[in-house]
Amino acid sequence: MTTLPATADDPTVRGFNLHLVSERNASPHTAAGYLQDLAQFAAFRWGVDATLPLPWMRVTPEDARAFLAELARASARATTIRRKIASLRTFFRFLLREGLLLDNPFAGLRGPRPAKPLPRVLTVEEMRRFLEAPGEELRSLRRTGADTPVQVHAILRDKAVFETLYSTGCRISEVTPLEWGEVNLDNGSVIVTGKGRKQRLCILGSAACAALRELRERMAADGLPTDGKARIFLNSRGRPLVPRDVERRMKHWLAAADLPADLTPHKLRHSFATHLLDGGADLRSVQEMLGHSSLATTQIYTHVSVERLKDEYMKAHPRA
Repeated sequence: MTTLPATADDPTVRGFNLHLVSERNASPHTAAGYLQDLAQFAAFRWGVDATLPLPWMRVTPEDARAFLAELARASARATTIRRKIASLRTFFRFLLREGLLLDNPFAGLRGPRPAKPLPRVLTVEEMRRFLEAPGEELRSLRRTGADTPVQVHAILRDKAVFETLYSTGCRISEVTPLEWGEVNLDNGSVIVTGKGRKQRLCILGSAACAALRELRERMAADGLPTDGKARIFLNSRGRPLVPRDVERRMKHWLAAADLPADLTPHKLRHSFATHLLDGGADLRSVQEMLGHSSLATTQIYTHVSVERLKDEYMKAHPRA
């Protein structure tokens, strides 16, 4: 479907955008997603050349159902359809609150139920190989005298990034902006800012603390700041690391550990949750560590654990 770029200039949409940013603490990325979904509906309902302001108050439940049918005809993914319906429901709920209409045309509309594939996780042994790969490469470079300050910093930084991701179960977007003042290596904790700008306390295991200490020592030796608002993870130009940098570096260490190249940093989060549950951790505790608002989101990892048990059972039981 064609989008309607001018939708963002509609006064009602501008008010909604202000509501998202100032009242709901939505990130610019999230707010842009809402506006994109509104633009798509506007293009469907009134066409790309519609005159502003748009007559949002005239939208009917029939329009909502027709939009859903159009998305289905366009073979949109179930998760995409449900997100767009949720965006429009939120928008019209805002109009209700503002007294601009009496009924939400998207209130009773539900998109298709998406399939929930089980997340791919690394085994404990695969995780060990992956996390030990940077240290092995650094030892090899030092044996041959080929280690340079830039190489050493990059390797220690990568080790600290991935140890932190696996130790905390954080999203990559929560780890890359970390500052030294947010980390307490004495008690093994870190404060991260997650979705909706909500902060939570995460645990740093001994391996992650050791990796961060070694990185801090290297940075101090290189004359880089290691306290307060100073970023922990920097690239070779001294600029803050971004998620894309981490994804690219992960490819290098996956190859070094002889692991599939399609694994992503988010798989470390999946592995974190699954390994905790396999080890007997309480589901609600894992939910809190992951920063999930709903326990149902966390429960998918119990399915991963059950499937793994079933696989072992089928391999080992004589009458499986």
